[in-house]
Amino acid sequence: MTELPSTKDLIPQTAEELSVIRFTNAFNSQRPTLAKFATASSLTELHLIRDTFFLNMASDLCQVESNEVKSFIVEKFRSSTEAGFAPGFAHTIMFATASPDWGKMIAALNKLASDVGSDLNEIWMTLEKGRMEWLGALVSSHKIRVTLRKALEEGGGTEDDSTDGLMVWIYALSLSIPALERERENWSNHVRMTVKNNPLKNYSEELWDPRIDLWRELELGVKAAADRGGGDILECWMADTGVKQDAGAKGTNNATE
Repeated sequence: MTELPSTKDLIPQTAEELSVIRFTNAFNSQRPTLAKFATASSLTELHLIRDTFFLNMASDLCQVESNEVKSFIVEKFRSSTEAGFAPGFAHTIMFATASPDWGKMIAALNKLASDVGSDLNEIWMTLEKGRMEWLGALVSSHKIRVTLRKALEEGGGTEDDSTDGLMVWIYALSLSIPALERERENWSNHVRMTVKNNPLKNYSEELWDPRIDLWRELELGVKAAADRGGGDILECWMADTGVKQDAGAKGTNNATE
């Protein structure tokens, strides 16, 4: 996540410096909201977090515009309640984005961000792309993970067996990470993989050595993708349930059994 400078030791002297400090404080107060990107399991959930972040930022920095949006939210809540419907938090954000003043509020917020050298859309898209890439990798490799975990659990596998299984799954994850094409190709050639999207076909245990530099390069690349997506490789490997699949999180390189 993009770091903004601390304002702890700054003494404001100009209007520009005051604007930077005000923006930085508002951004820092919303870090917990941004961090929720790591809990999203779909593009829809990510956009709910994004729009919450934008609304909260605007509430601090663009009060005139955000108050117009909030007035619309209040009106929608009132009409919904009168109709016998009890809106929840997600509806609050849906009402906000449906406001005719939402676009004006976002434009004002982006202008303030630009004035202090920041780009909120770029910051958000870095998080969103990282999360969607990771979700896509999890979905694409889910079948092979289930196969490997089932074999380990039913066969009483050793620690070495577990390491081997994890390595195969990490390779399967890499199939959905375009930036790892070179590392993936190097490793598949090293282990003499005959079908690049099926690491279990003609699997040769002695070649899958985690001490080899080629493996470390691939493993670090997958770990970096997990970090970008707010995930943890070991937690996902040990998870008992599957990944909720969203239309926007479909992987394109499914590893097969």
